[in-house]
Amino acid sequence: MHHRPRRLAALATVSLAVVAVTASLLAGGAASATQSSTYLVVYKSMNVPNDAASAVSAAGGTVVTSYAQIGVVLARSDSSTFRSTLLTDSRVENVSATGNFATQLPAQQDTAPGDLPNTPATDSDSLSGLQWDMVQIHAPEAHAITGGSPSVLVGDIDTGIDFTHPDLAANISVADSANCLTGVAVQGLSAQDDNGHGTHTAGTIAAASNGIGIVGVAPNVKIAGIKAGNADGFFFPEAVVCAFMWAGDHHMDVTNNSYFADPWLFNCKNDPEQRGIWAAESRAIQYAEQQGVSVVAAAGNQSDDLAHPTEDDTSPDDTTPVARSIHNNCAVVPVEVPGVIGVTADGNNQQDPSGFLKSFYSSFGVGSAQVVAPGGDSLFGRSAASPNGRVLSTWPASLENVTCLPARRVIDASGATYCYQQGTSMASPHAAGVAALIASQYGHMAPGKLASILERTADAQPCPSTLPAGYLDFTALDGGAVQSCQGGMGSNSWYGAGQVNALHAIGG
Repeated sequence: MHHRPRRLAALATVSLAVVAVTASLLAGGAASATQSSTYLVVYKSMNVPNDAASAVSAAGGTVVTSYAQIGVVLARSDSSTFRSTLLTDSRVENVSATGNFATQLPAQQDTAPGDLPNTPATDSDSLSGLQWDMVQIHAPEAHAITGGSPSVLVGDIDTGIDFTHPDLAANISVADSANCLTGVAVQGLSAQDDNGHGTHTAGTIAAASNGIGIVGVAPNVKIAGIKAGNADGFFFPEAVVCAFMWAGDHHMDVTNNSYFADPWLFNCKNDPEQRGIWAAESRAIQYAEQQGVSVVAAAGNQSDDLAHPTEDDTSPDDTTPVARSIHNNCAVVPVEVPGVIGVTADGNNQQDPSGFLKSFYSSFGVGSAQVVAPGGDSLFGRSAASPNGRVLSTWPASLENVTCLPARRVIDASGATYCYQQGTSMASPHAAGVAALIASQYGHMAPGKLASILERTADAQPCPSTLPAGYLDFTALDGGAVQSCQGGMGSNSWYGAGQVNALHAIGG
């Protein structure tokens, strides 16, 4: 839909550094600790007051270390009133004891199969021969091992889902589907797709292996349509918040998010209104993550370096856009929220022996792109296997003459409708489908662990040594910056850790 995307990665990195250092300090000091507890003291401003050590001492504690750049102090205290005393300081936002928030590593390794029911799947449906994208990520080989588990639930936060599509109907969980357009979830069939976009992304994730049409990345898992986008493709804050709260409360394993939350492409935290939107949406996303939901999101179609945003000519997109200069205090929802797996797009044009070319439209960025997946490229990604460069997936028959151009439409012998599309919207569900296979093979797991498996099993890709003629003519839609790949093999701004590999992800 409106797909554009990412930037808050720098803050996420700092937060992870705090956690890592905290864990190290706790491990090193465990032998000498008696009844003392460790606390994170978070100040309202992004700095630590000069008298922080004396204030902590007066409350009955000692400073272990100070992170002045983010306004956080790590302290220890054996006083039962330590937290309440510090909270009387008007400069303190919160004080959190860390003792009850540790995570124990599982005894088994990541590659040990879990106990969920899994069965193989075949890739011999009537339109499987048109699915270059599945071949590119080794989905057919993975399906020989598992097509996913019906115990795994994927929430597709999008424009809804076609509950009647014969390639989806058997895999849809109606009870877990909801319409969130008003900000209040309405359960069930009211999440019917009236745009087409949601049905397309859902098919890439979970189209059944049933002889009809196509086969999704995870054809045996269950999928829920969470309607947060309207018929015009807008995803407004109240709907986005509702969608993530619904996904969290229903303990979904994965959500796919092929959009940016309207009306602001970039939400700038120095603007009170946009800051409020960012806070509400990011808290809802983090709530879902805390409930075990892995959040996968599209990087966007602006051809922009999201690690270095300079201009937003798109917002507000529900009225009249106004060009504005932006900086790194502006972020895109959902892809820039901490913990979200950002996905860039590539086509079927193999530029180097070790990698495929990023789609000309795909946004990117160091720390913004975790992985890349097939999204199609109608200009530079055409091949014998992909003559039009686009990705084929399910489409509502009721909309075939409305939102799918005739040249991109395919009707199966059964009468089911499919449509060719391109975008990071098409890339993200490939990654979400692989994430669902990981959860199927190894069992329900924490989002961070799943993301780690997804990234370390990806096929690393280098920045391209050459580019096709005309590629760099496609500059950032907002601001006109020239596209540039930064980083090395397996960690760069265009491909992140590399292209998702379904076979490697499940240990094949």
